[in-house]
Amino acid sequence: MKVRIEIDTHTFVRFWLVVIGFGLAGLAIYSARTALVIIGAAAFLALALSNPVAKLADKMPGKSRIGATAAAFVLIVAFLGTFIALIVPPIIEQTAKVADNVPTLIDSAQENWHLADEFVKRYGLESQVDSALNSAKENATSWAANIGSSFVSSLGSLFNTVAAIFLALVLTFLMLVEGPTWLRKLWGVYTDEDKMEYHQRLARRMHMVVTGYVTGQIAVSGIGALCAGLMVFILHFFFPAVPMNLALPTVAIAFIFSLIPMFGATIAGVLITALLAFNNVTAAIVFVVFFVVYQQIENNFVSPTIQAKTVELSALAVLVAVTIGLYVFGLAGGIISIPIAGCIKVLLEDHFQQTKKARKKSDKPLHKLVKKLQEEA
Repeated sequence: MKVRIEIDTHTFVRFWLVVIGFGLAGLAIYSARTALVIIGAAAFLALALSNPVAKLADKMPGKSRIGATAAAFVLIVAFLGTFIALIVPPIIEQTAKVADNVPTLIDSAQENWHLADEFVKRYGLESQVDSALNSAKENATSWAANIGSSFVSSLGSLFNTVAAIFLALVLTFLMLVEGPTWLRKLWGVYTDEDKMEYHQRLARRMHMVVTGYVTGQIAVSGIGALCAGLMVFILHFFFPAVPMNLALPTVAIAFIFSLIPMFGATIAGVLITALLAFNNVTAAIVFVVFFVVYQQIENNFVSPTIQAKTVELSALAVLVAVTIGLYVFGLAGGIISIPIAGCIKVLLEDHFQQTKKARKKSDKPLHKLVKKLQEEA
């Protein structure tokens, strides 16, 4: 038995126009992903700072929101400037120290080369070693020839990053200043009072998810960074080769990377261990032991206590959100992926709840009778 389905031209054209429209929309979003990350980061910061700015505005003369926002930004910029001024010199010092140690390592390798030379001659590996050395020399030559272009491209990337951060801060400032006005205009569009209150409750729930997550994550990262810096400071007294000022870069690295959920702290631990290993291997091993123990304490006690139930996402949902955020939008996407996933969870829960209420209401006989009478009328 054959079934013949006829589709008119109008339906066929509309179907493919919808498919093409979705494809073009996806392409446009992917092409504008950098701009969307900047706008999303600005909105994320604006939501996180909205409550402190509102409280500060209440204490300002004339309750000026512009003045409160400007004061908050001055405090943030001053903090970041002081932070960078304290951290950059030790990082430069450590970089120079590593560069100074490279010739020593090469000399040590040359002194011990005779042991490897005997091994090569015994097993007839001269041709393989010569080939590897020639390849290394060629790669070194090409790397040296490309130093200039690499330096220029690095400067370009740095400039783009600084410009993006500056643009995000400007957008955040404008969002904080104009946000209440836009919200009043948005709520003023509603004619149904009950629907407006329902949407306001939903918006407040999502706002609580974002602000709660930001506050909690900053607190967790700050505690972890301070503990890591204190550990490096203590290691200086047991291993004098570890410089005392290495504690500040440790705090910065641990704080910034710990903002990335799940595996950001691990990246920070690896980087700090590498810095310590250039000064003292034993100190690096001690720090690894401390880091593993502290991560267990943080994951089981510190983070659950501080974060409480702000997001309420499963481990699978968190991993999926972070993976998508990192691979699509980079480091910033990985940081803001969790609160975005939390907001989506709020919307889905509300949708399912409303659907369940509507289904229960439709199952009631009286409701069916009223609906039937309304249709007949």
